[in-house]
Amino acid sequence: MQQEKLQEINQNSSDFDHRKFDRVLKKHVKHGKVNYTALKHDEEFSAYLQDLEQADLSVFQSREEKVAFWINAYNAYTLKLILDNYPIKSIKDLSFLGTLIINSPWKKRFCAVAGNVYTLDEIEHDILRGELQETGVHFAVVCASNSCPILRDEAYSAKKLKEQLTSQTEAFLSDTLKNQFKWEGKTLYLSKIFDWYKSDFEKQYGSVTGFLAQYFTGEQKEWLAKGDVKIEYLEYDWRLNELK
Repeated sequence: MQQEKLQEINQNSSDFDHRKFDRVLKKHVKHGKVNYTALKHDEEFSAYLQDLEQADLSVFQSREEKVAFWINAYNAYTLKLILDNYPIKSIKDLSFLGTLIINSPWKKRFCAVAGNVYTLDEIEHDILRGELQETGVHFAVVCASNSCPILRDEAYSAKKLKEQLTSQTEAFLSDTLKNQFKWEGKTLYLSKIFDWYKSDFEKQYGSVTGFLAQYFTGEQKEWLAKGDVKIEYLEYDWRLNELK
């Protein structure tokens, strides 16, 4: 027990402590689904949100620390948004008439981080996609919906970030509810995420298929690299990612 305490004290002081969030996720997330009823009464989750509000961003010494921090912040505040309005059937219920344009929950200014208050859009688009240029966030930030990438049952960390983002991407691509690769007809039925953020994949990999090619081998990899496939996009399932 004493040794564990020493390990906590000796943790890299330049990094933000995400252990509270890690414990919260391990308790309330199973196979990407969230037990919102139990999470609503978890005091450690409230304490983690307070930690985010009081964070000192100047301590970060690496890009990995920043990316991990902001992914965790995004996911934590998405959880808070759902909890503040729970029970609901979909995050879209928080928009006027269920649209995503008028009174969008992603444009609500409520994410208190390091003395400032952000919207979820600002965290994702201005910081993670913009300032930090992290394409992997598309498979890491979670919008509390079934068609989103699954919420990991652990917090992101600078030390494991590359491994975690790779794992998230592979899990997302292999989930047939989100992506389906019909190779016999060279047709890809992809998540709308690849449509919405096509420019990100084009900027870094030349195309969506260029991005996908790195996760395949042989003939399939060649088809993707050449763009010799047809792409169609699946309907997005906005139902709440709730553990039942």
